[in-house]
Amino acid sequence: MTKFGQLVMGPAGSGKSTYCNTVYEHYAAIGRPVRVINLDPAAESFAYPCAVNICDLVSLDDVVEECELGPNGGLVMAMEYILEEGLDWLEEEISQFNDDEYFMLDCPGQIELYSHIPVMKDLVDFLTNRLDMRLCGVYCLDVMFISDTPKFISGALSALSVMINIDLPHVNVLTKCDLVASSEDRLEEFLECDTTDLCLKIQEGISDKMKHLTIKMAELLQEYSLVSFTQVDRDDEDSIERLLEMVNLAIQYGENLEPEDKDYLPEEEMDGSDEVDLNDFNQL
Repeated sequence: MTKFGQLVMGPAGSGKSTYCNTVYEHYAAIGRPVRVINLDPAAESFAYPCAVNICDLVSLDDVVEECELGPNGGLVMAMEYILEEGLDWLEEEISQFNDDEYFMLDCPGQIELYSHIPVMKDLVDFLTNRLDMRLCGVYCLDVMFISDTPKFISGALSALSVMINIDLPHVNVLTKCDLVASSEDRLEEFLECDTTDLCLKIQEGISDKMKHLTIKMAELLQEYSLVSFTQVDRDDEDSIERLLEMVNLAIQYGENLEPEDKDYLPEEEMDGSDEVDLNDFNQL
């Protein structure tokens, strides 16, 4: 039977683990079972109860010590080891859980694993095909990226790269929005990803060549409407519910549940008074 969940991705320090814990606590409060799976061999501590820890199979420290590699090369080798030797182990670990449980997969943050080599793509194919998991990719980007327009466009392009290569239903999320509560107007500009206005605010001090390159990349994002973001504030239940609504609609989670079990949905959706527009988020 199909299992449902989220593949949580994003740069190191973008709040992936905190987001996983936020969803875990949100669903735990309403009695919905959630299992958080760590897929990062470099992880050392967890903000959430870890149902499956890939470090029990292979850890970055062990690979670095045994193979005399740096942290980046060690992480790549560790992920390749999982694909070559650890898929049966991972299948056994995940198969012990019930099909009605929801899964949060906390992924490593090294961008090369998504954009340069097919490691994460192959792992996703294993999860979706062999384990019959229906996943939505959730790409986390630290809200502090909005402090600088070129920096934000760089983050948007990294999200686009992951979205294209992973090939899953996809939602981009600005995390840690509780840190910029006083900058809501500026935040709205970036959520819409209206690069025409953003490019007018490129800070002085960068060369004309780099400014021109930044504007052209921004125009690419704008012309094809490839990337947009939603926000999440772990202290704001409404923002959490809106995000989960988008994610679960993308993977059709809940359609196989009995109506009385759909207590994870916001009240306004259960009574049919508010529908979610699929155009509100990027889905491939």
